[in-house]
Amino acid sequence: MSTVYSKVGMNTTANTGVKFPSKFYDRQLLESAKTRLVYQEFGQKRSIPRNNGKYVNFRRWNLFDPARAVRGLVEGVTPNGQSLSQTEVEAEVKQYGAYVEVTDLLDLTAYDAVINDSAELLGEQLGTVVEWVTRDAISSGSNVQYAGGKASRRQLSSNDKLTTEEIRKAVRTLKKNKARPFSENGRQPHFVCICSPEATFDLQNDEMWKNVSTYSNSEAIYSGEIGRLFGVVFVESTEAKVFSQTVRNYVDDDTENSKAFVLRDEPTEEELAYLSVPGNRLCIGENEYTLASENPYDPETRTVYLSDTASLSADEAVWSDDAGEREPGSNRAKDVHGTLVFGRDAYGVVDVEGKGAVQLIVKPHGSSGTADPLDQRATVGAKVTAYTAAILNDLWIVRIEHTVS
Repeated sequence: MSTVYSKVGMNTTANTGVKFPSKFYDRQLLESAKTRLVYQEFGQKRSIPRNNGKYVNFRRWNLFDPARAVRGLVEGVTPNGQSLSQTEVEAEVKQYGAYVEVTDLLDLTAYDAVINDSAELLGEQLGTVVEWVTRDAISSGSNVQYAGGKASRRQLSSNDKLTTEEIRKAVRTLKKNKARPFSENGRQPHFVCICSPEATFDLQNDEMWKNVSTYSNSEAIYSGEIGRLFGVVFVESTEAKVFSQTVRNYVDDDTENSKAFVLRDEPTEEELAYLSVPGNRLCIGENEYTLASENPYDPETRTVYLSDTASLSADEAVWSDDAGEREPGSNRAKDVHGTLVFGRDAYGVVDVEGKGAVQLIVKPHGSSGTADPLDQRATVGAKVTAYTAAILNDLWIVRIEHTVS
C-alpha cells in the first residue's frame, strides 16, 4: 500500500500580518514563486469510479521464465504445466485541504483583491502538496543506485555527485529490466529523469550534456525540460526529493547503565516525529541504539527511551543515520538528493472519478447563517478531494542517491 502524507489542515485569519502602506504602491502584484508541477505528468492516470471505495488495485501478469522452455521437448513426453501468477499493487486515496478566513472589513478596505489572491495562493499550496505526495510515493522504491559505487546512503561523501556515468548506469539497469520507454507525441523513445537544480548544476559541467536548445523543432518539450543525454530526457523540479538528517541533538547529562536519557535541546518537529516511532535507530556518539518498543519519547521531559542500557556523557552527539556521510567530529550529515530515472508506466496517480485536481471553495460573507450573525466572515479554501500515487513496477524506477555541490 502506498504511503502518503496525512491530511493537511490550516486555519489562518487573512488580516493577520496584512499591513496597509501609507504610500501609494503599484496595484499590480509581483509574481509569486510558484512550483512547477512535474511528477504527476509522467504517471499512469487512473480514476476510481464514484461510490466504489477508496482503494484501487493495479495488477500485472508475471512473466514466464524462458529458461524452462529453451531446453526443448523430449519426444513423446508432455512437460509439466506452468501456473499463472499476478503481482498486485494497492493504493488508497486521501484528502488534502487548507483555508483562510477573510473579514468583511479587510475585504472592504484592502488595496488588493484579497479573496481572489487567497484563492490563487491556496491553489499553489495544494498543488505543491499533490506534487509532494506523488514525489514521496515514487521515491520510496527499493531500486537504488548510490553514486560513486557506494553501498549505502550513509557512505555518500561530497565527491559522490551526479555524473553522466551515473546516468549511464541507471539506463543500463532500466534496459536490463525491460522498462518501457516513453514515445508519445512523435518523440524518439526515451526514459525520463527528474532532478533538482543542484543536481543539474553538477551534471551540466559534463561536455556530453546536450542542451534542450539544440533539439529538433519537431519534438515536443515537457514542462521544465532542460536537456537530453543517453536517451534520457531531463526535467528539473524544485521539489525533487532530498534526504536530510532528521535528528541532530545532544545528550543533556551523564547517564550510567540506563535505558533513558534527556535531550539537551528542544527537538524540532521532524526530530519529535522520528523519536516517537518505536524501533527507529538512533546514533549516540559512535554507537548505534534502538528506540524502545513502546513510548520511546516523552515530550514533557525531553526523555528518550532505548531498548538497551547505555552509559552516556553530557553533550555527546545524538543523531539519526538517515542522510549522507557525517562530518568528522560532528553530528551533522550531508544532504542526499534523490534523482529519479524511470520508464513509462513505472508509477500511477489515482483520483476518484476525476476529483484529484485542486478544487477552490469560496464561502462568501453571509453564507454561515446564525454562525456569523453580522456577516463578518468569509472563507476561501482549496481541497484535493481524493488523490494518491503508487509505484507500479519498482524495477522500472532507478533512484540515484548522490550529494551536490
